[in-house]
Amino acid sequence: MNESSPGPARTGVPLTDDRAATEAARIIADAYRPALAVPTSYRDTSPLPAHGDMPPVVQPGVPPMSQRAVDASRLMLTAGLATVPPGLIAIGVLIASREADPTVIGMICAAPAAVAVPVLALARLFRRIGEAAPDEHHHHYTGPVHQEHTTTHTRGLFARTRNDHRR
Repeated sequence: MNESSPGPARTGVPLTDDRAATEAARIIADAYRPALAVPTSYRDTSPLPAHGDMPPVVQPGVPPMSQRAVDASRLMLTAGLATVPPGLIAIGVLIASREADPTVIGMICAAPAAVAVPVLALARLFRRIGEAAPDEHHHHYTGPVHQEHTTTHTRGLFARTRNDHRR
């Protein structure tokens, strides 16, 4: 029974059968009474202005970024979180074996970076070499062909155009 609901005071005296039946009926009626209709949300249906003099306001949370930046930040977060379990296992093994020497821990923590940095540098070098190499084109003709290559150079405040024609 709620403290706010009307009912008999708790005196420790047992209720009579009629009084108990009345109290039981009141409790059951309270349980099945519909709850008060309290609005939990409100939708403003007034039309939005097409433009206004107030600039957009940055909302709390992740700052506005391009999709590429969002993808990169999520990749960094997940890669960082992926290193936690192996690190915790390594720390547990070192503590259990009583070999938790700061020098050993430093070597274990630096080993992945010492291996990853040269591998990433080589991958970047190979990617640049692949981008720098010109595409190889093979053309097979069965008749007379006229090819013209034009290079245009425009420079200076007052534009000067020099066209080189190769045949």
